[in-house]
Amino acid sequence: MSTLIFRTTAPYLTSLMILFSLFVLLRGHNDPGGGFIGGLIAASAFAIYGIACGVPAARRALYFHPMAISGFGLLLAGLSGVVSLFLEVPFLTGIWTSINVLGISVDISTVLGFDTGVYLVVVGSITSIALALEERGHP
Repeated sequence: MSTLIFRTTAPYLTSLMILFSLFVLLRGHNDPGGGFIGGLIAASAFAIYGIACGVPAARRALYFHPMAISGFGLLLAGLSGVVSLFLEVPFLTGIWTSINVLGISVDISTVLGFDTGVYLVVVGSITSIALALEERGHP
């Protein structure tokens, strides 16, 4: 599908979908959303961009290879679980702390690290599959 309207609106739609996927990711672990759903939304955005502008343009937009993104996400998810072992609590127990950023207290947790890792794994793996299928569909 290479209509002018689709090619023109796809970059804007992709940007909007990625922003929404980050909102869903940061919405939290206890609310609807999180890393998996946010990752699916972002992967769908890259798939739409690949359909509209071509797979090479989508790969350039990703900047990193999709499987490298997936591998880094797996590492991040695993490391967020290891933090709990150092504090002598069960593996993948949520650890919360607060840091000061410009005088504002910001709560961070290992749960956010795990969700971000899941987000990156889903984005990398689903985008890799989608771009491979798009390449095979266009000789």
